[in-house]
Amino acid sequence: MASISAPTRSLLFTNSTKRFFRPFKPPSSPFPRHCTSHTTCTLQHQQQPRRNNNVLQILEERGLVDSITSDALHRACSTPLKVYCGFDPTAESLHLGNLLGLIVLSWFRRCGHRAVALIGGATARVGDPSGKSLERPELDAQSLEKNQLGICNTIEQILGRAQNSNLLGPDSSVVILNNYDWWKEFSLLDFLKRVGKFARVGSMMAKESVRKRLESEQGMSYTEFTYQLLQGYDFLHLFQNEGVTVQIGGSDQWGNITAGTELIRKILQVEGAYGLTFPLLLKSDGTKFGKSEDGAIWLSPTFLSPYKFYQYFFSVPDADVIKFLKILTFLNIEEIVALEGEMGKPGYVPNTAQRRLAEEVTRFVHGEDGLAEALKATEALRPGSETKLDWKSIEGIAEGLPSCSLAYDEVLNLSLVDLSVSSGLFESKSAARRLLKQGGLYLNNNRVDSESKRIEAADIVDGKVLLLSAGKKNKVLVRIA
Repeated sequence: MASISAPTRSLLFTNSTKRFFRPFKPPSSPFPRHCTSHTTCTLQHQQQPRRNNNVLQILEERGLVDSITSDALHRACSTPLKVYCGFDPTAESLHLGNLLGLIVLSWFRRCGHRAVALIGGATARVGDPSGKSLERPELDAQSLEKNQLGICNTIEQILGRAQNSNLLGPDSSVVILNNYDWWKEFSLLDFLKRVGKFARVGSMMAKESVRKRLESEQGMSYTEFTYQLLQGYDFLHLFQNEGVTVQIGGSDQWGNITAGTELIRKILQVEGAYGLTFPLLLKSDGTKFGKSEDGAIWLSPTFLSPYKFYQYFFSVPDADVIKFLKILTFLNIEEIVALEGEMGKPGYVPNTAQRRLAEEVTRFVHGEDGLAEALKATEALRPGSETKLDWKSIEGIAEGLPSCSLAYDEVLNLSLVDLSVSSGLFESKSAARRLLKQGGLYLNNNRVDSESKRIEAADIVDGKVLLLSAGKKNKVLVRIA
């Protein structure tokens, strides 16, 4: 494919004559981006690596392996492999549940293997029943296209950065494909002949995702029942056409992954296809990690600011932080063990391990600029901070904060105590005065000591907002209408 100048270059992620593309804005990365001759998106880094092929041992040591389809994968990893992970575009952004897939792909890259990210443009039309008690709602064409573009953008932004680039292999490219490319011309008769005849209903019904749904009141549609064959054929197609020999996914994907290795063995009559699953993100109490009171933890800054993303990891309990440092960061084990040792010693500064976790994960997902933004907002929004607040920093945390809108004339010269009540920060003036006397009432992060304090024009940040804080955590945003 001929090179395209940056302003007009497009991201193509199919390899057919009818191409699905979108305008491409180069990511904020110093590394070149290329598209291969068969029009797949390829993200590359050019530095030579320190090669380490023992990726499976690294993943096992860090708790990133739940199951593998064959012990032969240990031997296979001694030579460069091509590995893929699938992402169905059921939303416009990836979320925290998808992060482990990107991390495991990155570990393979760091150990000299090649990575493929597969966008499920076809399979999203069906819906994966794994881990779901109800059938997924059908996506309309417009939503599906928007989701594909959003997810592709998230993947290329995250994997397009070369963090700790000296560990990347000489051919550390990431290819982004879309399975709609080979499914759109596939007729039902073709599917039954080329795939269906090799599938055994008994084996398909024995898959855990199918069995659970069949035992439920809702049951399972035939459409969902065939999902495992669609994903299985994806693996076969990539094995045949792209040289992919390893599929990775969460532990709930085991049935779909083994459907692929079985199809390859039955249809192609060859060995050498492997599957690897990683554990789902769970907290020490067994509950799912990756949800907040406001919903999913999105990886795209459009849906969740780097500041809020950072704060989510900063608030991880002590009981979970070491586990998450191992599975969600690329810090060496020795450093993590040292951090764990410090946590039990006198003089340990609380949240030191959490701060390191938040910094590393935010850097991986949002890059150095995103981390800098998160750290700036964190410091600026800390009650008592000397960092000058600006409107952008305050609005960066606005979503999820209690807020109200008041007229400029209504706010100007109003006592802070009255504003604290009218904004909803306190239920009564007596409660506001009590905290003020205790030194816990802040206006734009500045502690207020006088009950007579009234709002001045200079207090209104950029003429747009006021931030009231009761202690460190309870805040109210006052927008000036």
